[in-house]
Amino acid sequence: MSDTVASAHSIVKRFGDAAPALDKVSIDIVAGRMTGLVGPDGAGKTTLIRILAGLIDPDAGEASVFGNPATNTDRSMIGYMPQRFGLYEDLTVLENLNLYAALRGLPKEEKSASFKKLMEFTDLASFQERLAGKLSGGMKQKLGLACAMVRAPKLLLLDEPAVGVDPVSRRELWAMVKKLAGDGIGVLWSTAYLDEAEKCDTVYLLNEGALLYGGPPTQLTDRIADRIIRIAVPQAGRRRILRSALDNVSIADGTVQGDSLRLMLKDGAAQPSAKALGADANAPITPARPRFEDAFIDLLGGGPPGTSKLAEGYREIEASEAPAIDARGLTKRFGDFTAAKDIAFSVGRGQVFGLLGPNGAGKSTTFKMLCGLLTPSEGSGSVAGFNLRTARADARQSLGYMAQKFSLYGNLSVKQNLDFFAGAYGLDGREARAAIERSIEIFHLQKYLKDNSGGLPLGYKQRLALACAVMHEPPVLFLDEPTSGVDPIVRREFWTHINGLVERGVTVLVTTHFMEEAEYCDRATLIYRGRQIATGTPDELKAKAGKEDATMDDAFIALVEEADRLRDAA
Repeated sequence: MSDTVASAHSIVKRFGDAAPALDKVSIDIVAGRMTGLVGPDGAGKTTLIRILAGLIDPDAGEASVFGNPATNTDRSMIGYMPQRFGLYEDLTVLENLNLYAALRGLPKEEKSASFKKLMEFTDLASFQERLAGKLSGGMKQKLGLACAMVRAPKLLLLDEPAVGVDPVSRRELWAMVKKLAGDGIGVLWSTAYLDEAEKCDTVYLLNEGALLYGGPPTQLTDRIADRIIRIAVPQAGRRRILRSALDNVSIADGTVQGDSLRLMLKDGAAQPSAKALGADANAPITPARPRFEDAFIDLLGGGPPGTSKLAEGYREIEASEAPAIDARGLTKRFGDFTAAKDIAFSVGRGQVFGLLGPNGAGKSTTFKMLCGLLTPSEGSGSVAGFNLRTARADARQSLGYMAQKFSLYGNLSVKQNLDFFAGAYGLDGREARAAIERSIEIFHLQKYLKDNSGGLPLGYKQRLALACAVMHEPPVLFLDEPTSGVDPIVRREFWTHINGLVERGVTVLVTTHFMEEAEYCDRATLIYRGRQIATGTPDELKAKAGKEDATMDDAFIALVEEADRLRDAA
């Protein structure tokens, strides 16, 4: 094609003696179009992007950019945004832009106009003197995009630019990049968010280094058009019914969606009755519109089964009428800045409670106060009956904590991390060995035991972090963005474990930017600018979006925009 700005033909890339990271992969990136690159963790997406950026050479095949070999082309015309935050956190926004302008060879006479345009485009003008490390997740990604665009490129390579970004910032990022494509730039957008892939002009799907599909997303979605169903279920029994449905031989995948379950039939399978799925015999079953994520999971062979091996071996948490988590007027100030103001909620045994909100809204601050990692400026709280002011150590021992950023010891091996956390949680001897062996089996860690945990694929980092958090079988789990950046298969696996643990009486406090995950919560609260602006069940929150068939994304955006309108009017 004459308008193809970059292409890869039969690319092969190996690292050591392992299976190929890429095995005869071919793609084309066309000017003025959005090209999506999707696949599970470790599929080869980042390797392919680095080859197209000219950072590494393929072992076989050809990668060309602007008609030249990728390693011998005009790189000033390529904008590249890596998966991990690639800016300098101890430099300000403006200093990062100046550095990238120098690296990209931006002529001095063009710098002023370029910076002005980028500041307006990303809405970062009022943050020019702020250190990059002090920006929220959404603003960091906008700065990364600005640095990739500091000299107007013809090819823009974005490696999961929306990871860890809230729905409002994600929508803004998408709109920015879509506009760039409309201006004639060829865009490759790698993503773990399948709703983004669905909006691309062309999608390439990788798995274990192989290209499984390339073409318009609708062509893949059409393959499963008659295999998606919804079954109405009561909220009280939805976890049990989902587990039963996913263990049914006719079901390939399933998720919670409000007051119903959304299920995908296996290819050629007859639709089971409601009773066979574990629901009431009279529960209505209706067809549902297929999504690209359904087709993605179907192409990979379906999601995980419904029964969690982790939950099967977990102890039953004793019933109690006292709340497992209780927040009473929690407030945290840092100098003159109030990060969280008067946060109040309670969570009963065996429930999932969600903390939702944009980046920088105060979710993690609230989270850390309830974990005992931050002392509240005002208010109080308790976890598993232990007061966070007077019995902080007991409260910590009663919970499992999985941090938003990978918080294990990156220079220790997987096995050493498991050994360390077994000891930290008071396990020793036979009990520790049993817990470690169980974690290795359940979370598929065997092949990585000798590897340093800091170099693991993201999905396995998250598995290891969850394994360490539950080794001592705590009654309360705190999960801060547990599935950020992982693919939908791993996300399903995590929620199978979480749902199973909740059935055993475990109480879960979770933050997430995947609004579909919020559907699994019994209740959730939306925090914005340090305050709670809405609390309720997922269906109650969606009802506030003001339109039929609203999603949690719709509810999130509508509630944030309404809060801004009220604030501006005050």
